Amino acid sequence: MKFHSFYRTILVTFFVCLGVGFHAHGDNLLRAGIGVRSIVPEQPGFHMSGYFSERVNTGVHDPLQAKAIVLEQDDTRVALVFCDLIGVIREVTDAARARIAAECSIPVSHSVIAATHTHTGPLYYGVWQRYYEQKHGQTEDADLSKYKAYLSEQIGGAVSDAAAALSPVNLRHGFAIEDSLSFNRRFFMRDGTVRFNPGRMNPKAIRPAGPIDPQVGLIAFSRSGADRPHALLTTFSLHLDTVGGLEFSADYPYHLEQRLREELGDSFASVFGTGPCGDVNHIDTSQNLSQKGHEEAGRIGRTLADTILAHLSALRQCETPHLAMLRAVTAMPLQSYTPEELAWAEAEIGTLEDRDVPFLERVKIRRIIDLAMRGSDTVPVEVQALRLCDDAAIVFLPGEIFIELGLSIKASSPFADTLVVELSNDNPAYVPTAKAFAEGSYEVENSRVAPGAGEQIAEMARRLLYQLKFAAE
Repeated sequence: MKFHSFYRTILVTFFVCLGVGFHAHGDNLLRAGIGVRSIVPEQPGFHMSGYFSERVNTGVHDPLQAKAIVLEQDDTRVALVFCDLIGVIREVTDAARARIAAECSIPVSHSVIAATHTHTGPLYYGVWQRYYEQKHGQTEDADLSKYKAYLSEQIGGAVSDAAAALSPVNLRHGFAIEDSLSFNRRFFMRDGTVRFNPGRMNPKAIRPAGPIDPQVGLIAFSRSGADRPHALLTTFSLHLDTVGGLEFSADYPYHLEQRLREELGDSFASVFGTGPCGDVNHIDTSQNLSQKGHEEAGRIGRTLADTILAHLSALRQCETPHLAMLRAVTAMPLQSYTPEELAWAEAEIGTLEDRDVPFLERVKIRRIIDLAMRGSDTVPVEVQALRLCDDAAIVFLPGEIFIELGLSIKASSPFADTLVVELSNDNPAYVPTAKAFAEGSYEVENSRVAPGAGEQIAEMARRLLYQLKFAAE
């Protein structure tokens, strides 16, 4: 309590001095709208993202979509967009957020665009795009530029549709628990090292090197007088990497929505935000089972849905909605590389798909080239926090965040229920803990930020949450 009192004193002084305005408590109606647009590339034969091997798309198994939630209370508007993509980049999100500001009167500070991290979506940026251009003797073609423009247009369109659908809603929030689907994929090995994905039934793997987060975050929207929700925002910390193949797919969130619609109606809208899961996937290494394909995605989606359906009645009512959003932006240092390392990586880029080259060596090649392509020794990191009411908030973070960082934000939040979403507004790759940086392995080799960035991002989130909480009192 002394800690909370200290923050309250500091933050009240901060807001009085800067004259920052927040809405007072009142009976202002909360309104919400949902908008959905396709983000499937219109061009055939698009490369697919997700793996260290070339995949050219042959069709669509299930839709890739941008799903938008617009919230409005009095003169405050917020837009939340979730895209079936492996990641989002500033080139696209900056354009989309500018469009949202111009067309929907939602300031950039009050919009967020996140990716779900499906590994069966289009490849539209980064080292792999450059590699395939070099491999096939091409330069960036008009189709890729066209898709980026189309993507920002569709994101903006989803928000416009959601704004046009605004209507009064009741909001309920809380967590269900599902601990049978996710597994920390980093393991302490008998030789003292830490290894990611050590393989099934590996006797050299001692125990997981980190936890999971079994909480399923839920924000349910229902119309006045309705017994059941017509829309639901779900967050869960689990990699979307179950499908594989050459067809576009949203992975398990698609099956989550289909199962929920069986119970809640065909018009029910399921919106999914990926929680911190940089070191968490669906592979149970204690079992010698095949866990790949649409059957596995369906199992995960249906299991999540059944867990949610069993818990809907226990969600807590948001008695006094109190909408506000804050953000913080800072430049964080990137990892360094020498001219010799860059020359080596440029010379070896042609080996990215070569399985005779050690995997982590190929990951290092990609990392160095990506750092060079960024053209800076820092990266702008944006963290956002949204207050829904006095007991519920959502945090939005960039990159693939390690699970312990997300758990620490939740544990220290002054809100009773705090949901955390990763891969928001930009993708600076993996964001490990300082402990994981010391341990090494794939996620560390595939990171871009310098050690300590994860803890700094978590602290930024905590500060925003305290500002939102105590400015409301």
